[in-house]
Amino acid sequence: MRHPFVRRLADGSLPTTRFRAYVAQDAYFLEAFARAYAFALARSPDRHGFEAFQSLIAGAVDELKLHARYANRLGIDLARVEPARATLAYTDFLLATAGLATVGEICAAMTPCMRLYAFLGQALAAEGAAQPSNAYREWVETYAATGFESLAAQLEGLLNRYAEDGPTVRACYRRAMQLELDFFSFPLHGQL
Repeated sequence: MRHPFVRRLADGSLPTTRFRAYVAQDAYFLEAFARAYAFALARSPDRHGFEAFQSLIAGAVDELKLHARYANRLGIDLARVEPARATLAYTDFLLATAGLATVGEICAAMTPCMRLYAFLGQALAAEGAAQPSNAYREWVETYAATGFESLAAQLEGLLNRYAEDGPTVRACYRRAMQLELDFFSFPLHGQL
């Protein structure tokens, strides 16, 4: 909550150039995120997982549509996005985990993103960041929405269902959280 990127989203003071950089990188990331869900769906050991991952893929596609709207308004060509180091580190981690690890480990690598965004959206909305005067109100409202919370909770349920608590699962979760922090730092300090 104290990260400068989050604070500037909350008060609307994030420069548009930095938000543009974030949207471009996040759209690139979300495509990899959806692909990781697809790996988990393909390797689901039961119908419950198959249906749940299908729902989560649909949520990621909806989020990509939001980013496409942002990109259209901000003049970003999403087909020409070059991933920043932080983005590439995160997508490489997700796709390697999705390709090589268990379904539980995939969930551990993906849950921090969903839970963090749901938490931030809800916390920022509660502190008044969804005011019409905030340029980033739509972002706050998207991640504060009950539908997004539902998707985050669904993924946490899959983590609980498929992951065995242990060093590997914990390492996946911790690594994803560190990559989230690095990703939020990019728009403030990275190249545009």
